Amino acid sequence: MTAGPSSASDVPGVTPEPGEHTRALTEILAARIRSGGPIPFAEFMRECLYHPAHGYYSRAGPGRFGDYYTSVDVHPIFGRLLARQFAEMWELLGAPRPFVLAEAGAGVGRLAAHILNFSARELPAFYAALEYVAVEHSAARRAEHAARLAPHAAAERVSSAAEIPSAISAGCIFSNELLDALPAHRVVVEHGALREIHVGFEGGQFTEAILDVSTPALERYFHAQEITLEEGQQAEVCLEACDWIESAGRALARGFVLTIDYGHEARALYGEHHNRGTLLAYRDHRVSENLLDAPGQQDLTAHVNFTAVDLWGRRAGLVRTGLATQSQFLVALGRRNEFGDLYEPRQTETEKLRARLLLKNLIHPEGMGEKFLVLIQHKRMEAPRLTGLSGY
Repeated sequence: MTAGPSSASDVPGVTPEPGEHTRALTEILAARIRSGGPIPFAEFMRECLYHPAHGYYSRAGPGRFGDYYTSVDVHPIFGRLLARQFAEMWELLGAPRPFVLAEAGAGVGRLAAHILNFSARELPAFYAALEYVAVEHSAARRAEHAARLAPHAAAERVSSAAEIPSAISAGCIFSNELLDALPAHRVVVEHGALREIHVGFEGGQFTEAILDVSTPALERYFHAQEITLEEGQQAEVCLEACDWIESAGRALARGFVLTIDYGHEARALYGEHHNRGTLLAYRDHRVSENLLDAPGQQDLTAHVNFTAVDLWGRRAGLVRTGLATQSQFLVALGRRNEFGDLYEPRQTETEKLRARLLLKNLIHPEGMGEKFLVLIQHKRMEAPRLTGLSGY
C-alpha cells in the first residue's frame, strides 16, 4: 500500500477534521494513479472505506450509523428475534458447548449487545453455551466493545476479534449489512465485450475510464451464473463477497451461515430494472450517485447478489437452507409469542404503542421488510426446519 503524506492523523493526540481525511486520501490515491495509471473502481472503493487511517469504516465515530438508518437502530426486537433463531439453531445442532456465534462486521457492538442482553435474560441455557465473537476489522470500532459488552465479557461469553475464527466446530457465522459494503468492481458492455470502469485522476478530480477488465474472474463470475449483460449495461461484481462466503464456509465445520442484506437474486439484480447498476453513495443522510466525491467521507454500497453467495458457498460445503424477506423472517419468529419480545418490563401502553410502530419499520413491505433478504445456509447436517424460514 502506498504511503500517504503526513497529516493531522499522524500527530499523537490530534483528531483530524473529516475534510483532512478526504484531502489525505485524495493525495494517496492520486499518487497511485499518477504512478501506475487508472485503478479498478473496486480498489478505489476499498481505500475509501477501509484505508487504515482515512477510510470511512476505519475511523472512530458514528460512521454509517450517522449516515443512514439500519435495522439495528430501529428497535432491540431485531436482535432479540435473531437470538431466538440462533437458540433454535443451537438446539438443532444438539446443544453443543460451546456454540460459536461469530458476527462479521460487528461495528461498535450494538447488535451484539442486543443479542447478548436478551439471551442472558430470556435464554439462559443458550447463553451458558454461547461463545460470541464480535468480528470487526477497525481497531477504533473494536475499542468500543469493551464498555458496551462489559457484563458479557466478564461472564466469558463474548470476545472481540479482527477476523472470523479459522476453525469453528459448531455454530453460526452471521452478518447484517456487511456484504453490501465490500469493494465491488464496476463493469459495462461495449461492442459486445465486457469492459471495466476504472478510476483516473485529471485536473485535480477523479474521473472514470473504461478499460479492459482487470481480472478474468469477472467474466467467469457471469458465466457461472449464466448471466449475459446487454449492450451498454453497467453492473457491479463483488468478488470479495464470493471470497468471503467461501472463507466462512471453510472455517465452519458444522452449523449455519446467516446473511442479512439488501439485494436480489442474479436474474433480478442484472435485469432491466438495474441497467445502470446499484452502487450509491451515502453522506449526511443523503443518497447520491457521485461515487468519486469526498473519498473516505461517504459510504459506498452496492446491492448483494444472493445467487453468487449461494453458489460460491457451495464450493465450501454450504447448502442453501432458504431465502426469505426480512419481513417474512421476523414475522415468523415473532408470531410464536405474539411479539411479546417487543416490550420491556413495566412499559406503559404509550410506550408499547411506540414499540409497535417501530416494529412496522422492520417488517413493512415499503420499509425495510421487503428490501432486505435473509439467506441461511447450513453445513454437515440434515436439512433443518427453521422458524425464521417457515413464513415463505
